[in-house]
Amino acid sequence: MLVENYRLSGGTLVSGDSWIPYPVCADRQAWEGFSSQLRGAYAAEGERALAEPWPVLTATRYLDFFRDGNRSRYEEPYFKRRGMLRGLVMAECMEGRGRFLDAVADGLWLICEESSWCLPAHIGPVEGPDLTDGERHVVDLFAAETAAQLAWTVRLLGGELDSVSVRVRRRVQREIESRVLAPCLSRDDFSWLGLHGEKLNNWTPWICSNWLAAELLCGADPSRRETAVPRILGALDRFLAQYPADGGCDEGPQYWRRAAAALLDCLELLHAATEGRLDAFGEPLVREMGRFILRVWIADDWFVNFADAPAVVQPAAWSVFRYGQRIGDDALRDFGSWLARRQDLGRRCMDAAWGGTPGMGRLLATLFHLEELLGEASAAGPRSAPRDAWLPDIQVMTARDAEAPGGFFLAAKGGHNAESHNHNDVGSFLVFLDGKPLLVDAGVETYTRGTFGPERYRIWTMQSLWHTLLPAFDGTMQEAGREHAARDVRCRLEGQRAELSMDIAAAYPASGRPVSWRRTVTLHRGREVAVEDLYELSAPVREVTLGLLTPSPATPLEPGRIAFREAALPGGRSSAAGLLLYDAGLFDASVEEVSLPDEKLAFVWGAGLRRVLFRAARPALRGSWTWRITGG
Repeated sequence: MLVENYRLSGGTLVSGDSWIPYPVCADRQAWEGFSSQLRGAYAAEGERALAEPWPVLTATRYLDFFRDGNRSRYEEPYFKRRGMLRGLVMAECMEGRGRFLDAVADGLWLICEESSWCLPAHIGPVEGPDLTDGERHVVDLFAAETAAQLAWTVRLLGGELDSVSVRVRRRVQREIESRVLAPCLSRDDFSWLGLHGEKLNNWTPWICSNWLAAELLCGADPSRRETAVPRILGALDRFLAQYPADGGCDEGPQYWRRAAAALLDCLELLHAATEGRLDAFGEPLVREMGRFILRVWIADDWFVNFADAPAVVQPAAWSVFRYGQRIGDDALRDFGSWLARRQDLGRRCMDAAWGGTPGMGRLLATLFHLEELLGEASAAGPRSAPRDAWLPDIQVMTARDAEAPGGFFLAAKGGHNAESHNHNDVGSFLVFLDGKPLLVDAGVETYTRGTFGPERYRIWTMQSLWHTLLPAFDGTMQEAGREHAARDVRCRLEGQRAELSMDIAAAYPASGRPVSWRRTVTLHRGREVAVEDLYELSAPVREVTLGLLTPSPATPLEPGRIAFREAALPGGRSSAAGLLLYDAGLFDASVEEVSLPDEKLAFVWGAGLRRVLFRAARPALRGSWTWRITGG
């Protein structure tokens, strides 16, 4: 797809030396055109960086991941260095008086002195679980992102850095070449290239977007670009060949900005570097990938968070807006504009949009398109959102009462248990009411070694019994694997009803698996969400257990009724009030508190969630169960 587009465009790139995608620091008219408030915000960020010592990265902190599985003790100072550098660069560009140049040079030099730009969590599968001495560089997500950040830095500050030392830029150029540009061209053992049939995910466009930026901005050999760009596009083509045709990101909305939005970064860079000759935005898959983020938006900062995603997400507003522009989708463009106003990008720094990792290209794009980005937004919210969406390839349905955040919102999924960033959650669903969470997916804890290793499904947030009303049979839960999937999946989207129905029996291990377990989740618009399970067991079981998580305090009323009341959540958000109706003749119900010591979960839900457990003792071999969720 993309290689062919590039060939048809003539395969000619503008000269790297003459290509200046955004104004450099020396262009004072451009940088002084921002409001004094915005310039002051960036200057203040630079001053904060000036006042802090540069974080120290030690050998033993690098080894922590291999010794006890902890990622944070090394990653936090690693990312802080890059965040400080970004703040200093932007402050110097906004102010232009040289006040931050020494500190920028310090940051560049420190990062160049690091033995590896690859995180310990990513280097082990390639080089083994140990320190790296820099003899053989591994290109992971953040090695590539570091290269791009340094490339943008030397392009923006250029000769100004020479006032500190003429060797700074030369050193940066050499490190980018040896750590990223050369290995990406010469090595075929990086799984994200997909050269050996590997399963690809967000790594491919994320790394390619940064590799491409670094190559276009400061590749030392102009002729090498003619080799690098087709190699990048080949990797992207392999990624797209595996991507669901419905554009659905099975990794969740948090990773949309690293999958679809990173693809957009690549296409934007090539559109500019070919002077508009390469344009792949008419491709149906590219268009559907962009639309995914609006299809899984619920209200405010709430998104459908199947897979490894938090329920609160702040997508990069520029990426959403630009995607809408490029594919001619007014609703998506409007959504991006609304996000920009919600994130207050006209007056404050943009850390919220980047999650603390370098993102100089998007930051610059946002700044230099700020007027048009903010110009169309409604303070009240997007003018419309899809009432319903059905993504048949990833088997996710979203439905709401109307094309507005009020009323009920339902998201339900089929799919399989070998998705990227998989949770064992076939048949689970979420319910929001008036834009507030009622029945939820907890999300994912802070990443550790166990998150992506053989211990993954020992983590409670990954297990099926912690997802909404998924049954466990004498404690047996769903298992991971492509064969553990929904069968006979049917979606019906009608005027007053949206319904997803499937058999989830195959999601369970063969031993003790039910003959069938037909789950049907239905939104009756303006009225309720109903869940019906029609089942047949293969053998008697002592107990079937089902659970749900809610951020709302849950109180059993008389048997068969559980009330949820509204409660405050972090960030000024709140949960929903509602009522759950069930058959008290079939189930014993109990409510327990779930403590959330993990910082990542607590950021969304606070100190804890509530878990409602339903237990059916010695259920009949065949039967049907129904739950109904109504407003408070």
